[in-house]
Amino acid sequence: MKTGLKYIIGGVGLAIVAIVCRMGWQYYQQPPLPAGFASGNGRVEAVEVDISTKIAGRVEAVLAAEGDLVQAGQVLATMDAEQLQAQKMRAEADIAAAESQLDTAQALIAHAQAQKTLAEQELERAAQLVKRDLTSREEHDTRVSQLAVAQANLDAAESTLVSRQRSLDARHADHQAIQTQIDDATLVSPSTGRVLYRLAEPGEVLGVGGKVLTMINLADVYMEVFLPSAQAHRVAIGAEARIKLDILDFAIPATVSFVSPESQFTPKQVETSSERDKLMFRVKVRIPQELVTRHIDEVKTGVRGVAYIRLTPASGETPPPWPTFLQRLPPDYQGAALSQQPAIDPRD
Repeated sequence: MKTGLKYIIGGVGLAIVAIVCRMGWQYYQQPPLPAGFASGNGRVEAVEVDISTKIAGRVEAVLAAEGDLVQAGQVLATMDAEQLQAQKMRAEADIAAAESQLDTAQALIAHAQAQKTLAEQELERAAQLVKRDLTSREEHDTRVSQLAVAQANLDAAESTLVSRQRSLDARHADHQAIQTQIDDATLVSPSTGRVLYRLAEPGEVLGVGGKVLTMINLADVYMEVFLPSAQAHRVAIGAEARIKLDILDFAIPATVSFVSPESQFTPKQVETSSERDKLMFRVKVRIPQELVTRHIDEVKTGVRGVAYIRLTPASGETPPPWPTFLQRLPPDYQGAALSQQPAIDPRD
């Protein structure tokens, strides 16, 4: 029995050794990069976005499930807005009341203006009569006082109109604030993406900022790699790149969208060619959005691979062509044409 077990363990050990050897052989069979290129291992990533509540309330419906592909502006969840609807109706009633008060103020101005016009006419007649000694100076003074009162009434009516207008503006602002809260009760997707987690269910009460869903933003798919300073300083924003995934037999075109201005210690998951590479620079390689859109159903984050970046050539040098194993691109890629220079196989 022990002998049989010994043979079994021995056989498993030999199988493991064979697999490790094969993987090592495949690794060293990878052609070395020619001068003018840099590479780093990483994985396909996309920014995670939390779909959260802006107002506290009860979740009415969640319209997306984990794994669903959603489009920008698509409704993902709704919050119970019945109380807000009641507040909106009250605000609309307040607006109607304020508009009625504004109409009253405008009518008061018209009345005060008419009284002032009459007082002006009576004062003018009294002035003519005084000149002819047909009325007393006291009557004239009375007409002057009546005109002053009419002017004061007109000023007061105009001030009331301004106050009523400001009150109406405030009612409209209250109504707009409530409408904004009602709009915020409908949670929509900010971009094209895929739902990663569903964190709340209908009926749950969430506070402000409560998370309902987490999605990955497929409008920005990229791979992060880490390069030593000797290569990082030759990487330019917009530089041409290729991503070679373990699961694909062709390279994905990409461009450099970010180069960290600060170095950092080498992350554990990064395979470096030398133990001397203690400090590395983070570089982000972005996949073209049109290519992501055409293959949106196939995009998966977390897939590992290697990113290859064309370095900025020295002054007077011609950029080298891509190695043979990186020249095969997706069949439907319509980007810039490949270099017309003959391909160089680094194994030659």
